[in-house]
Amino acid sequence: MNEHSTSRRLAAEFIGTAFLLATVVGSGIMGETLSGGNDAIALLGNTIPTGAILVVLILVFGPISGAHLNPAVTLSFLVRREISPGMALAYVIVQVVAGLLGVFVAHLMFGEPSFTPSLHARTGLGQWTGEFVATFGLLAAILGSLRFRPEAVPYAVGLFITAGYWFTSSTSFANPAVTIARSLTDTFSGIRPEDAPMFILAQLIGALVATAVFAWFASAPASGNTSGSE
Repeated sequence: MNEHSTSRRLAAEFIGTAFLLATVVGSGIMGETLSGGNDAIALLGNTIPTGAILVVLILVFGPISGAHLNPAVTLSFLVRREISPGMALAYVIVQVVAGLLGVFVAHLMFGEPSFTPSLHARTGLGQWTGEFVATFGLLAAILGSLRFRPEAVPYAVGLFITAGYWFTSSTSFANPAVTIARSLTDTFSGIRPEDAPMFILAQLIGALVATAVFAWFASAPASGNTSGSE
């Protein structure tokens, strides 16, 4: 049972998600500006701050709200009956609104228009598969760490997303609130609004499959043996 009030939990989700989007979009703008046209350098400049801020945000806000910062994570916890339907809906609304604020703040810092629909095409089976894999992996990092090493959750999430930027074709959005917000930035991290729904669908499916898999894992006793041997 979370001892924090509803208002504090929602405020934590709001601030955390806004900071996440400000970091994703802001670091994308900075990376592209400083990269001299080298997309790999721009992506690296986007990757490291995103992974780092996730560690910080989960450490800071995890004890208050659980630091979901992501409707896919909230959906998983709803399915696991660790959050009520009403609170889950409130979390999702706050996450989406906060994501938009984060984009607005990033644009304000870098002199961009408040909101501009993105022209960056991100579509096709490969990218949708990338989002399924990215979200499945993100939930695996969260649920696996919570079961076996709860103190490792911030680092598991930050490291997985850092890796996901590079090994998934979609650069690992893995978050419906992030996807919606990034559809309104025509900068390095953007996604066309018409491409967002399939990304979100793939993310939600990935989250549900990961939740089912880890429910199955949880049906066996937890073990401290991590060596891979019997």
